[in-house]
Amino acid sequence: MAQFGWAYVNCSSSGGTANHAGPIQSIQFLTSSTDTSGSSNFLYLTSSNTVYLSGTLQVVGTITASSFVVDQTDIISGSTIFGNSNDDTHQFTGSVYMGASASAPIFSVSTATSQSITTGFRVSYQSITASGFTSSNDNYIIGVGGSGDIELRIHSASTAFAGAILMVKDEAPSRGAGKIIVSASSGETIDGDPHYELSGSNPAISLYSNGSNWFVF
Repeated sequence: MAQFGWAYVNCSSSGGTANHAGPIQSIQFLTSSTDTSGSSNFLYLTSSNTVYLSGTLQVVGTITASSFVVDQTDIISGSTIFGNSNDDTHQFTGSVYMGASASAPIFSVSTATSQSITTGFRVSYQSITASGFTSSNDNYIIGVGGSGDIELRIHSASTAFAGAILMVKDEAPSRGAGKIIVSASSGETIDGDPHYELSGSNPAISLYSNGSNWFVF
């Protein structure tokens, strides 16, 4: 005859009975060590396979999604870089305004007035008063003050790329016999010459790059 051992089963729990609450389709969260609850603000809608959240979502990490549908976007801080390759396309429907906070936009595209580029358009300005300055892609207008002869160097046309524009203007009230000498980068030219001289009463020069050299226009 088979022999059987014995077992002791304690059917009581020191944690008590767990309680579950909340509306139907609510996503549960712990309210104590044993109890869970739910809220109508946080639901999983099985009919549409949708998670519904009414409130604020804070994410520490990366959000990956196939598409975003946004009613309003407020960027508090951090980067706003879009795209990661040269063939990316960023398309906007509506108007675009860019500029410093609480000031007139420096660039705008308005569908209301059919203006493609307008109001308050400003470009980069650099003031110099002594020789030794070398321009860069950040420069558009260079205003030259000081007195006597002043030499400045134009950055490489190959760095500026074809279509870049640069303007140099003598702002000195009276330079006298002095002149402004605009020199090209080593191995490059301005209208075929290694440098260009500005003299007389408040002269100016406008240059464009073809990617290899600079030209006056």
